[in-house]
Amino acid sequence: MTARRRTASSPSFGEPIRISGRDGAWDRVRADLEENAVAVLHARLADWRPDRAGGPRLRALLGRDWERYLDMTHPDVRTRFAASRVLLKFAAAVALRVPPQVVELGYGPTGRPYLRGYDAVDVSLSHTEDLLLIGLSTKGLIGVDAERADRPLYTRGLHRHVCTPYELKLLERLPPHRREAVLVRLWTLKEAYSKAIGQGLRFRFTDFGFGADGRPPRVLTPDGAPGTGVEWEFRTFSVDGGYVVSVAVSNTGFGGTRDTTAQTMLDPRVVAAVAEALGDDPEDEDAAETGPPGW
Repeated sequence: MTARRRTASSPSFGEPIRISGRDGAWDRVRADLEENAVAVLHARLADWRPDRAGGPRLRALLGRDWERYLDMTHPDVRTRFAASRVLLKFAAAVALRVPPQVVELGYGPTGRPYLRGYDAVDVSLSHTEDLLLIGLSTKGLIGVDAERADRPLYTRGLHRHVCTPYELKLLERLPPHRREAVLVRLWTLKEAYSKAIGQGLRFRFTDFGFGADGRPPRVLTPDGAPGTGVEWEFRTFSVDGGYVVSVAVSNTGFGGTRDTTAQTMLDPRVVAAVAEALGDDPEDEDAAETGPPGW
């Protein structure tokens, strides 16, 4: 399959899709994956509160993350952790066309999540306050990040610790009232890219940067020279009126995987046996498209 040619002015994936529990637009998520090989979705924490599901149901949904969930003592941290993982599993279930309980998450050395047993779909997640953000890609790596649009980064002096010399010059040239917004954008782009490559905060933000608004973003070296080419695409969005969302996607050059159904890769008998053990009907297509009871 040949990758479609694109120009820097023609984005290859769409805006984040709002998902509101069992009534979410899962058909749009699947359509984005099929058409663009990338889907980004966001939700409100109130729509995915895990405490609305029964204990056994939540335990089945969290799977290997259940013990980690129990070890968390702060209630807000527990809620965001569970809600983001459950939303990620439902999103992956749409791509794989399996019940969400069958989806199992693993984590790399830096905590980057991946789908156990199925590496054709790359995933990323982010959450801040009451916003949950998920990214799916079948054409390469993906990283997503979200922050409050009004987060005071510049006034707290954070720019001196996370910006390259080139970025610092850009900020200083801006009117003071614009610096906060631009720094939030730069921060989310850096977070999204470092998540995509699996480095997290181990990749110092002063070692790479981005340019000013109005230009197709690309990774730059500390002095402003190009650091990546067209194999990476970056986009920044405003969602829910108060959050800045950035997405980083790599293109391997082989195009997206159009058939992401789990049965394509797995023995259908194994999928059926796992689903039966979990008490789910593997033939029930709605299981991968609706939220848990009461959500």
